[in-house]
Amino acid sequence: MRPSPAWPTSLLETTGLLLALAAGGLLARLPLPTTVALVGLAALVAGTMAEPLVGAVAGVFLGLLRAYLQTEMPQVLAQVGHLFIALALATHWARGLLSRRFPIPIGWEHPASYLFLPVLAFLGVATLSLWDAPGPFLDTGIPELVKWGEIGLVLWLVAERATPRSIPALLAGILVVGVFQAGVGLYQSALRGEGPEPFLIPGTDFYRAYGTFEQPNPYAGTMGMMLALTVGIGGVLALECARHFSGCLAHRKWAGLVILLVGSALMGGALVASWSRGAWIGFAAALAAMALALPRRTRWGVILAVGLVVLSLFLYAAGLLPARIVARLTEFATDLRLQDVRGVGINSANYAVIERLAHWQSAVEMWRAHFWTGVGLGGYEPAYPEFALINWPLALGHAHNIYLNVLAEMGLVGLIAYLLLWGWVFWQTWRVTRRASGLARGVAVGLLGAWTHLTVHHLFDNLYVNNVHLLVGLMLGLLAVVRAADTK
Repeated sequence: MRPSPAWPTSLLETTGLLLALAAGGLLARLPLPTTVALVGLAALVAGTMAEPLVGAVAGVFLGLLRAYLQTEMPQVLAQVGHLFIALALATHWARGLLSRRFPIPIGWEHPASYLFLPVLAFLGVATLSLWDAPGPFLDTGIPELVKWGEIGLVLWLVAERATPRSIPALLAGILVVGVFQAGVGLYQSALRGEGPEPFLIPGTDFYRAYGTFEQPNPYAGTMGMMLALTVGIGGVLALECARHFSGCLAHRKWAGLVILLVGSALMGGALVASWSRGAWIGFAAALAAMALALPRRTRWGVILAVGLVVLSLFLYAAGLLPARIVARLTEFATDLRLQDVRGVGINSANYAVIERLAHWQSAVEMWRAHFWTGVGLGGYEPAYPEFALINWPLALGHAHNIYLNVLAEMGLVGLIAYLLLWGWVFWQTWRVTRRASGLARGVAVGLLGAWTHLTVHHLFDNLYVNNVHLLVGLMLGLLAVVRAADTK
């Protein structure tokens, strides 16, 4: 048999070499930061093509840069994180089609179905709220629908791609995202030496940390969720090491504990530096929830959680807590009122609290006018001028309370659907904390803390901003993976 001519291969090699030289020459002419960014993005693209989970983590990392890119680098595509999510999904689905295996999470045998179907049901209720919405409401409603669609798709992707053996790598990716954001926030707060005047913490030379969010509160909420995940994992691993010390040394679990401790310390520092009351209260509730789930026996969990609360009250009563933090947590109580805030005197001390109360009141008025299905998903801001209080003419994008926001936009039906969704997520997470073991149980305990933080912090804010919903989808996917491992 005559050998096939080698010229096609040589031509391809020569073409590839010329393209590489051209790319190298182009990069050499660019500024160093731009070159590093392009090389990094190229590496992430290659990693996503090799393993779609890389694209999921990269999408979260880049997605959280959205506000920073819009503000500081408008020439860069701010929504680049969504491109990596799309590339990861396309790669995964293409592989499925080529292998003739394309499971859809609509049957209970699929690992994602127990969570994907409730998300899909909520998405259906949200769509119904836009049934008669006018044009401006559709412009704001469709992006909100896309958010919840992305939550479901990221959940689907992670549930299908991740395995119990790949959980450590996925957790490492989340930890990298959290440590990066923590480092940025700590630099802004204490090391940079300057910052936005409204973010200066009174009586200090420090500024509120805000990471790449350009706002401290959603930044703090994200820090709190990722911190809860690492603390939950660390707590379970520490218990196992205490019970089986020799096994902990043999399997080098102590190294993982050290990494989790360092990462948690950085994220905890950033959470404190955010100066966000809502996030502090949310994380305190997360600690109580994780204390409840940490022991195998629920009664010991109750004792531990109650003991944690009693210890906190004792430290407060004894004056052993930092005075500034106590003042920050308690000063809003004097201005908090569940009544009409029209005519209330506004000053620098009560401005933030009264502003929130005014938006809560407007959300309630929207709900009263549209009791069952609300003004339409995403419709709070366009509907706000009709319901605004006289001293608060500007809408802030949301009601600063996710439950009132859902009530205003989707009515009573929407709020019930939202509460059922998260009630189901909590129940599934709790079940895994009772049944799983090892790392899977640590993930479940950490996720229980993350959901608790999200739920409590949502009393004061809306954390589905700056692409945080991508992180929520990733964490829901993690829950699906550890739940599936538990049922095998």
